[in-house]
Amino acid sequence: MALVLWRLVLALVFSCCAVAVIAPRQAPAADLPASGIPTSEMIVSLDQAAVVKLPPNVATIVIGNPLIADASLQPGGLMVVTGKGYGNTNFIVLDRAGTVLVQKIVTVVGPPDAVVMYRGIERETYSCAPDCERRITLGDSAVYFGVATAEVNSRNGMSSGAGPAVK
Repeated sequence: MALVLWRLVLALVFSCCAVAVIAPRQAPAADLPASGIPTSEMIVSLDQAAVVKLPPNVATIVIGNPLIADASLQPGGLMVVTGKGYGNTNFIVLDRAGTVLVQKIVTVVGPPDAVVMYRGIERETYSCAPDCERRITLGDSAVYFGVATAEVNSRNGMSSGAGPAVK
């Protein structure tokens, strides 16, 4: 009976940890900085992209830290923002005269379907949508990251290599 109770408590603790890891984060309200241009925030998941509609006459896009988020300009006045690393950065959109048209804070968060498991200080990440599979994510232990990366590289190498000779 004590063993069953202990397993139930352990399952409850793991469930709470998983919920804490994948719980959505609330975005702070927009504010008005000293420049007078409203700053809003956008949240992007790591390794995901978001589309931003830009105003006409955009000439320059400045990314605060391209290690956290990167952007590419697309036809039709669209910009694609991709989460590259955890944290906050910003982007500023300018016209030819140097006038600020848009400025946003970009927050890059962990993937929404990720479950993080710690084995002591070793961290492993799994993508659980719908079944849990290994996921290569920033912050994983070096051994886990290396093994998962080697498997992906090996598989990709086999798929792009020459097939067997046909007689």
